[in-house]
Order: sequence, then structure tokens, then C-alpha cells
Amino acid sequence: MSVVRIGAGAGFQGDRIAPAVDLAERGELDFLVFECLAERTVALAQQARLADPGAGYDPLLARRMRAVLPACARNGTRIVTNMGAANPCAAAERTCAIARELGLSLRVAAVTGDDVLDRIQGYVLDETGARASALGERLVSANAYIGVPGIVEALDAGADVVICGRASDPALFLAPLVHRFGWAMDDWVRLGRGTLVGHLLECAAQVTGGYFADPGFKDVPDLAHIGFPLAEVAEDGNAIVTKLPGTGGMVTRATCTEQLLYEIHDPARYLQPDVIADFSGVSLEEIGPDRVAVSGASGMAATGQLKVSVGYRDGWRGEGQISYAGANCVARGRLGIAVLRERLADCAALISEDRADLIGLDSILPGPRAGTWEPPEVRLRYAARCADEATAQRVGEEVESLYLCGPAGGGGVTRSVREILAIASTLMPAAEVAVRAEVLEEATAYLR
Repeated sequence: MSVVRIGAGAGFQGDRIAPAVDLAERGELDFLVFECLAERTVALAQQARLADPGAGYDPLLARRMRAVLPACARNGTRIVTNMGAANPCAAAERTCAIARELGLSLRVAAVTGDDVLDRIQGYVLDETGARASALGERLVSANAYIGVPGIVEALDAGADVVICGRASDPALFLAPLVHRFGWAMDDWVRLGRGTLVGHLLECAAQVTGGYFADPGFKDVPDLAHIGFPLAEVAEDGNAIVTKLPGTGGMVTRATCTEQLLYEIHDPARYLQPDVIADFSGVSLEEIGPDRVAVSGASGMAATGQLKVSVGYRDGWRGEGQISYAGANCVARGRLGIAVLRERLADCAALISEDRADLIGLDSILPGPRAGTWEPPEVRLRYAARCADEATAQRVGEEVESLYLCGPAGGGGVTRSVREILAIASTLMPAAEVAVRAEVLEEATAYLR
């Protein structure tokens, strides 16, 4: 039975590069997938593209490509990624330029069509209950979660590197399997199993012990040198999840179980663009050191609707932090909060919400503490959502003023101001999302 070896080169935009290089060099991979987009990432990238038409793709794209392209080209490993973010075409062109600099001859494809900003206005947003058009000039981006067809056609056309925008995370892994095995797009069982493989790998080190480690409870060996995962996928869609020998971390039934449950609403109905995956019958079996056999996933026909993430400007955030240590630090921190709120009362009309925390006491788990315990130090953090940049700037200034105009012993002030990009969502019929794939570095481009 033929097997496809597919590895995870990244689980988020800022992920480590060294483990991906290790996979590219030693993994004997057919495909290396970089999953680098979160819900808000495309909106931020679109904001960057508005300022510079040549920008809008992953800021680490060039570093990643320079690091892995030589080994991938040498070993015949093809790359699939969503590092195109808001500008897959520019990302593809940059990748072509890097390949030429490295003396490599590669076919690089850009998959577009996820950007539906030009037709989102009439859709009602789930979070607001209003049409997207009500956002007016605040509307920044609208990107549909596309599935495998555009990626598969780019691979079928011979692309060595396929760069997408907002594709579904598991679809980045499912598409190479559909391409290599020739799975039918109504083979729901295999599509469901391939989606499971993608779901287990999409967060990279999360399935090899990253975000799992808890000293004394869930110990992970050599976390500093954690390796990224790969899967050996059979033609029936069942797989073995593993990692390279000599790398840190571990692949166990427990690490795979945690990732299996990650971001799953209903295990029997995991909604994806290409299939509704059913993970309710999944079996995970440790068959050797760092080798977990994965089987039992299934699927059913997709809904025909695609989720669309809509990004919009939602004011400005002003933030400031200052630390208090030693005896009575909690009381001094609380006094600082009270002073800030009183001083900012004159611009209350321009502050829609605020939040004050004493980090180390109540910033994550708020509420009263038992007994008289007091930490040896706290860090006051005050943040506010403001109507304009000037008010947001003042928030940080008032925190900084606590140095001499506030409680005793404050120090280590930091402050920041940034525009808030909020995310809302809606559904759009898949038939209204036209995916287009173009392969560069050839005399003739391939279009879908």
C-alpha cells in the first residue's frame, strides 16, 4: 500500500523555523505544510496591504522559504502554505525571486478567490445581527475559508510550492492527499480521515508535546528542541503520527488526544469546506515509541456553505503597565487603578470599555482569594477601548504619570497604542466563491 509522508512546518505565524528545516532535510517528506493564519491574521495582513500594495503576506515568508527551499528542492518535497494571507500573488512572486536567488528552478502557485470583500455587503454578521454594509468605511476584509480544489489543481499542474490565503487549516493537508491518491470529492470517508490527519498536524508542535507540557504532571522530554510532527498516510486515509528521531518532545496517545479535541465543537460534525468530518469513532493506538496509529474517522457531505471572517476597524486600544513590589503592593496597585479611572473620567464618552488587572493576582482568574495571601509583587495593567487614537494615547500617558503622581514604588512602565481590528463571521454559499490558481515561473500559467 502506498504511503504519503506529510509534515507540519508551522502551526502559527510566529512559529519556530528550525524544526521545519529539520523536517525538510531529514523527513523524507512528500509534502511540507506551513499553517500560519489565525482568525485575525488576514485582517491585519489586509490592513498592511492597504498601506503597501506589495505587502499583506506572512512577514516570515522570506525567512522560511530561504531556510527550507534548498532541502525541499533537493529531496523532492512540495510545499503547501497559507502564508499568502491577504496577498498570495505577491507572496508567490517573492518566493519565485528567492528561488532564483538560490539557483533553484521551481513552479510556484498562487491560489486566490478567498477574498470576498467585494460581495460581502449584503450578508448579515452573526455577532452583530447587522449587514456588513452597516460597517461602512470601517470594513477592512472578508475572507472565505476555502477547501481543497484550488490547491489540488495547482498540485495537479505541477506546482512545487502552493501559496494560499484563507484556506481551512485541515484543507492544507487534505489537498495533497486528494492530489496524490486521487480521492473523489464525494468519498466522504476518506475525506473525513484526511481531515483528521490535517487537524492533528495543523498546530505543529501541539501534537508533539508543545502546549501539553506541565512539569510534574505531564513531563515532555527536551522541550527546548521539540520536533514538529509528520504523518505517514495510507491510501485509505488512516495514518501514523510520528516525529523525527533525535528531536525533542513526544508523540503519545495523550498528546494526540489533546490535539484531537482542540477547537472541536461537535466531534461527530466537524464542519469543513469539503466534508463534515466525524471524529466520534476515532481510535488512537500507540504502536511504538513516538508512533501513534490513527484510524476510525469518517465523514458526510459538506454543507455547501463557507465560513467568512470579516475584519473591521473597531476603535483604538490604549494600554499601560506599571509594577509594584513588596509589602502592601496589592493595595498600592488598586489605588493606582482607582486614580487612573478618576483621572480619565473626563473622557468617559470616548471610552467604550476598559479593563484593569493586577497581573499575578487576578488578571486570569479574577475573584476573591482565600485567606490573607498576598503576592510579593503585582503588575498593574490598564487598557481601554477608545473612539480615537488621541484618547488611546492618553491612557498610556496617565499610567506613566503614576511614576511620580501615584502610589509609592511604581516602576517598569510600558505603554502602547494600536488600532483594534475586530472579527465577525457569516456564511456564504460555496458556489459564490470562485477559486483561481496560477502557477508562476512557467511560460504559460494554469488557471482554474
